Amino acid sequence: MNPEVELYPIAILIDELRHDDVSLRLNAIKRLNTIALALGPQRARDELIPFLDESIDDEDEVLLALAGELGDFVEYIGGVQFAHILLQPLENLAAVEETMVRDKAVESLNKICPVLNQSQLEQYYIPLVKRLTSGDWFTSRTSATGLYAAGYSLALPATQEDLRKAYGQLSMDDTPMVRRAAATHLGTFAKKVTKEHLIAAIIPIFNKLAQDEQDSVRLLTVTDLVAIAEELSPEECKAHFSQTLKTLVADKSWRVRYMIADNFVKLSKAVGEDITREDLVIAFVRLLKDNEAEVRTAAAGQVPGFAQLVDKETILSYILPCVKDLVTDTSQHVRAALAMQISGLAPILGKEATTEHLLPLFLQLLKDEFPDVRLNIISKLDTVNQVIGIELLSQSLLPAIVELAEDKQWRVRLAIIEYIPLLATHLGVEFFDEKLGALCMSWLGDSVFSIREAATVNLRKLTEVFGVDWAKQTTIPKVLAMGTHPNYLYRMTTIFAITAMAPAVTPEVIRDYILPTVTNLVTDPIPNIRFNVAKSIEALIPVLLQNPDTRPLVEQQLKPALVKLSEDTDNDVRFFSQKALLGVN
Repeated sequence: MNPEVELYPIAILIDELRHDDVSLRLNAIKRLNTIALALGPQRARDELIPFLDESIDDEDEVLLALAGELGDFVEYIGGVQFAHILLQPLENLAAVEETMVRDKAVESLNKICPVLNQSQLEQYYIPLVKRLTSGDWFTSRTSATGLYAAGYSLALPATQEDLRKAYGQLSMDDTPMVRRAAATHLGTFAKKVTKEHLIAAIIPIFNKLAQDEQDSVRLLTVTDLVAIAEELSPEECKAHFSQTLKTLVADKSWRVRYMIADNFVKLSKAVGEDITREDLVIAFVRLLKDNEAEVRTAAAGQVPGFAQLVDKETILSYILPCVKDLVTDTSQHVRAALAMQISGLAPILGKEATTEHLLPLFLQLLKDEFPDVRLNIISKLDTVNQVIGIELLSQSLLPAIVELAEDKQWRVRLAIIEYIPLLATHLGVEFFDEKLGALCMSWLGDSVFSIREAATVNLRKLTEVFGVDWAKQTTIPKVLAMGTHPNYLYRMTTIFAITAMAPAVTPEVIRDYILPTVTNLVTDPIPNIRFNVAKSIEALIPVLLQNPDTRPLVEQQLKPALVKLSEDTDNDVRFFSQKALLGVN
C-alpha cells in the first residue's frame, strides 16, 4: 500500500468535510475509499462511519455523493459480515428533504440488502424499513416504499406478512407523494411475492391505488398492472383486471389515458389474448379517437405493435379506419407519430392490403405540411418496399419523392438522398436518368453542407449500382466541370465528390479524370480549397497504391503536388499536406 495512503490521518478528512468550500467537502467524499483503505476496516467502522453519520447536515451535492459512495463501501469496512453498519447513515440520508439524495440512498440500500444474511436482515434492515415506514415526515415514508422488494425474499414468513401489511398502509397514506411512491414501486414488489399473496394482498393494494383521487397516483398504476399481469394466467387476469382496464381507459384524466396508450402493447401482451380480443380492441379504438392530442399521439405509436396481436380482419375493420382519420388529424404531432409507425402495418397486412389501403395514406403523409411527418414516412419506406416491391412503390410515390427532393426542409431532402440508391437499384438506369438524374446533380449545389456531402456519397453509391461506364458518361463530366466554377463552394464540392467516388471507379478513371482535376486545384486561390486538395490526395494515395498500374502516379503526380502544398503560405494547407506526405514516404 502507498505509504502516503497509510498515513492519511482522519483529521484531514474531518477538516475537509468541515471546510466552508463545498468543492473541498465533495472532493473528500469522493476519496472516501482511499481514506478507508488508509484507516483500515476497524477504524473505518469505528471512526469513519460514525463521523459520516454525524455529517448529514450538509449541501445536497455533498450528501448525494455520500449516498452513492456508501452503496459500494462494504469491502472497505471488513466485508459482508459488517455490511449492516452502513445502514444507519443511509437511513438518515433516505429521510432528507432533497429527492435526489433520498433516491440515491435507497439505491445504495438496495445494493447492500442482498449481501446481508438473514440475521442481519431481521435485526437491522427490516427495523430500518419499519422506522422509515412509520416516520413522521413523508420523506422517510416515500423512501421506505423503495426498500420492500429488496428485503422481502430473504425475510422470514412472519416478517413477510408484516411487510405486505405495512406496504398496504403506505398505499393509503394521507400524503399523495407517499402514495405516488407506493405506486411507483408496487410492480417491483409484486414480482417478489408468491402468486397466492399477489392475489390476496398486492392486487387489493393495486386496486386502491388505481382508484386514487390523485391522477398522478393513478397513472403510475399502469406499469404496475403490466408487472402484476405478467405473473398471472390469462384467466386470472380476466377475473381481476377486466373492469379495471375499462375504468383506466375511460379515466377522466388525460394523463392516465396517455399512460395506458403509451403502454398498450405491453399491457395487451401481459393480460393475454382473451382480454385483448374481447376488451382491448374497443379500448384501443377509443384511445385512437381520444379528444386529447397527447393520448392520440401515444396510441398512434402503438399501432403496429398492437396490430401484431390481433387478426387481419380486426385490423381492417377497427384499427385502419382510425388510422385513416389520424392521417388528417388536427395535431401535427399525432400525424408525425403515425408517420413513424404506419409502415409497420405493411408486413402484417401483406402486399394486396398494403397496396389497397396503406399506399394512399403514405402518399397523403408525404404531402403533409409538417416536415417531421414527411421525414418520418420517408425514413420507414424500406419496410413497405420489402412487402410490395420497389417497382410498385416507386410508381405510386415517385412524384411525391421527386417533389420532396426539393423540399425546403433540408432534413427531408437528406432523407430522400439516402433513399435514392435503393430506388436506383430497382428502377433501372434509363428510368433513373430520366426521372432522378438531374436531381442527384442539383443536390451538389445545395446551400446546406450536409446535403452536398450526402450528395457526393450518393454519387459513389450510384456508381456502384450502375457501373463505372455510366458514371463516365453522366456524373463524372458534370462533377469535373464544377471544378472550374467561379463559386469556390462548387469547386469544394468537386473535391469531395471525386474523393468519395474514387474507391468505386477504375484506376483508369482516376488517372484520366480525377487526378488532372485534383492537381489543377493545387493552385486554387482559396486556402480552404487547397487544404481540402491535400486531404483528398491523402485519401487517394492508398487507393492508387493498391493497383500496380496506378502506383507510379503517386510519385509522379501526387507527391510533387503535396510538396508544393507543404510550402504554402497558409498554416492549414501546410499542416494537411505534410500529414498526407507521411503516407507517401
